[in-house]
Amino acid sequence: MLPFSLLMKELTTPAPITPQRARQLVSSFAGRRILVLGDVMLDRFLWGTVSRISPEAPVPVVEVASETAFPGGAANVARNLRELGAETFVAGSVGEDAAGETLLQLLQAAGIETSLTVKEPGLMTTVKTRVIAQHQQVVRVDRERRSSISENAIRTLHEKTLDVAGSLDAAIIEDYAKGFVTQQNADALGRMASGRFPLAIDPNPRNPIRWTGADVIKPNKKEALEAAGLAEINSPKAWIMAGQQLLSLWETQSLLLTLGEEGMALFEKEENKLWLSPTKAREVYDVSGAGDTAVAVFALARACGANRVEAMELANHASGIVVAKLGTATLTPRELIASFETGALQ
Repeated sequence: MLPFSLLMKELTTPAPITPQRARQLVSSFAGRRILVLGDVMLDRFLWGTVSRISPEAPVPVVEVASETAFPGGAANVARNLRELGAETFVAGSVGEDAAGETLLQLLQAAGIETSLTVKEPGLMTTVKTRVIAQHQQVVRVDRERRSSISENAIRTLHEKTLDVAGSLDAAIIEDYAKGFVTQQNADALGRMASGRFPLAIDPNPRNPIRWTGADVIKPNKKEALEAAGLAEINSPKAWIMAGQQLLSLWETQSLLLTLGEEGMALFEKEENKLWLSPTKAREVYDVSGAGDTAVAVFALARACGANRVEAMELANHASGIVVAKLGTATLTPRELIASFETGALQ
């Protein structure tokens, strides 16, 4: 492990991607075949206004004006990919309930292939409900019951995944520690990806998977510190140490660390380099799903021939766009290209 002082000297800010290169990469997103495997869920939003405080308790009374629902979790990663033009497959599990049916309908309406998503008897589809008033989140209510995927469902999943693996350009594992991502299916997808297509992993420290065969693993700063067993200290020294440890612990070619307002850091094993990309966000309204966008764009860029530094820059620009939107947001290829052409996110 390199000493902290040496790592700080090695920390490099990448040269900006030219608008021409950004346009070339983003234009090649269309038609790429990407598989997302992970914990799918339904995101519900109640939109309203607050005009008074409840007489029953010191809490705001939200007068709901409308309700919306979007794919969440791994399904939101798939939605981001589809909005950017990729041909997208999502492998997950839903319950035989109304929320699961709604989620499948939303995915299918978006043109996302759901044949790899299994319906599990007795499973409760995870639903996250956010109450938004005056452009701010008032409260979030989660309905979930963590449960492991059945052996029968795992066998079915592996058979169906093998059918599409030969034509994939990239794959993503999105782990929210809800029970779908197991050592067995993570290993199976890692074997399928080996030498064939890049595999990106968005891990969760609460699910102790031994990751192998990844092109990139993308924790956020809090997750990285937790996975490395370090105290949550708001300093570059802490997250650099965490990144070093995890790059060694996990069998991955690179580690992409999302740092919130500090931007992103990329640890590359082969190059033995640490790259820092400052934040591209101009305004932050809602960080919901920003990590989903980041891993989606990174994997899609790699599928199109971008090097890892270019993929990080594209992912950073994309995340800066979605945090300026309310709700579980996505972005379009035009928005992503424009962020490089104007120098400012729109």
